[in-house]
Amino acid sequence: MSKALDANNRRWSTLVWGSIPVVLLAGALTVDHIPGTDVRLTVPYAAEGPGPTFDTLGEVDGEPVVDIQGADTEDTGGHLNMTTVSVRTNMTLGQALGRWIATDDTIVPVEQILPPDLGEDEVREFNQQAFVASEASATVAAMHYLDRPTTVVVHDVVEGAASAGILHPADRITAIAGKEVSTPSEVQDAVRAKTPGESIEITVERDNEPHHETVELGENPHEAGQAMLGILMTSEPAGGVTVNYNLNDIGGPSAGMMFSLAVIDKLTPGALTGGTFVAGTGTIDDDGEVGPIGGITHKIRGAEEAGAELFLAPAGNCDAVKRVHTDHMTVAKVDNLPEAVAAMEDFAAGRDVPTC
Repeated sequence: MSKALDANNRRWSTLVWGSIPVVLLAGALTVDHIPGTDVRLTVPYAAEGPGPTFDTLGEVDGEPVVDIQGADTEDTGGHLNMTTVSVRTNMTLGQALGRWIATDDTIVPVEQILPPDLGEDEVREFNQQAFVASEASATVAAMHYLDRPTTVVVHDVVEGAASAGILHPADRITAIAGKEVSTPSEVQDAVRAKTPGESIEITVERDNEPHHETVELGENPHEAGQAMLGILMTSEPAGGVTVNYNLNDIGGPSAGMMFSLAVIDKLTPGALTGGTFVAGTGTIDDDGEVGPIGGITHKIRGAEEAGAELFLAPAGNCDAVKRVHTDHMTVAKVDNLPEAVAAMEDFAAGRDVPTC
């Protein structure tokens, strides 16, 4: 055998045998379990990236994203898009590496997405509950901004609490201690002005009929000497107005501000956006305060890709916002609903808006 042929044979042998670990590794990168077993080969990481955006002034599956009944609504214009983050879990090593190399996704420990003490179904349920709570706060914040009346609703009664058997879920609290109330905080203030063991008069609307109840107050187990009713409360618009949000597959509380702005826009003359394409994110509380959220860098990217001209970002996210470069979109910082409305008005008029 010639030296050249022997060299070629050795080279071929090296290529053939040397390729086997590569082929096996390539297979391991894409197979999510060992064939014939239940042993999974996924990595304990998740990938976060830009998710879809939804125009809160538009429709989804033929239904308004924000549907207001019991009140006259106005024509709107432009876009008010809520933004989302896409999350990928149960990835193989190859899939995780692929997203890290080929995309701008953030690779994070899966515990940041799925707490170790909760399963995927439990996390999904938790996020859905947070979304529902965010919807309620968005509605109430909009009502307060518009100076429209709200009412206090008993969401649940704690088992064994002072109110058990006296107050019931869906009761509307209209007065307490002889004073009319319209927010949960007013109920809390009236209760905390008492001491445990004292009685308090409560008027509720139940089945469209007024009921006058007396509750002997209990004591907060976490705060000695503090009186408590033992109920969970929410607020709703008064006067027969209802607001429904038709985005059932979205979870978490970060759409709150955009939902509030959509409600305000639909209940006031003119286009709140000034006809521009606005996107944004942020939690909201009943008083209209905007809170920070996770994944904002991806939401900003997703909004710009969708064509947004102005992005409303919580001021509490400014550190992360500063790390994002946008080519054709202005990112405004807001702390509350009035600031969000002002930012849209200023942008539409060509004036400067506060930024991070």
